[in-house]
Amino acid sequence: MSSEAYWVFAYGSLIWDPGFPFIDRHRAVVHGYHRRFCLYSHRYRGTPDLPGLVLGLDRGGCCQGVAYQVAPAESAAVREYLWAREMSNNAYRPVIVPARLEGGARVPVQTFVISPDHPQYAGRLPADLTARLIASSHGERGSNQAYLENTADHLTELGIHDAAMLKLVRQVRQLIAHEGTVARPPVPQVSPIGF
Repeated sequence: MSSEAYWVFAYGSLIWDPGFPFIDRHRAVVHGYHRRFCLYSHRYRGTPDLPGLVLGLDRGGCCQGVAYQVAPAESAAVREYLWAREMSNNAYRPVIVPARLEGGARVPVQTFVISPDHPQYAGRLPADLTARLIASSHGERGSNQAYLENTADHLTELGIHDAAMLKLVRQVRQLIAHEGTVARPPVPQVSPIGF
């Protein structure tokens, strides 16, 4: 068992639903990746016929999120939990990257970055298509809109301003307000694997 603390970087649902014990948390930033709705969801926030979108860390830029510090005695169990949660369909790659904590300290953090060669990778979709998919998708864990808004709300509570996320919330709300049942755009057919 390692005597060093294990750090986990959260950029999406792990911010508001970590599901594991931690001893501390800090706002943090990682460089080389940015938060994006870039993974089709066929299970949690959509279906194979009507896929939704979930967040991934995609290449380029930087991302503000949360770094959780896990006690050494809990690190093995937390790793096991994270692999079961994040690696069920291999859409992400587990990586250790440097993060800068709010107070300036630098720590290595475990995070999960999107695999661009995965069949469910959506890449950079136009903003209107992203909004339509999110506004019209539901899966096992609820609506895609709730996933978006939970993430945006918790980022705001943490004092993290993500202008793209806030703009997407407004777009989705406007679509639903104006159309009620939002018309589904066509999306590429990919084999459902998970998420």
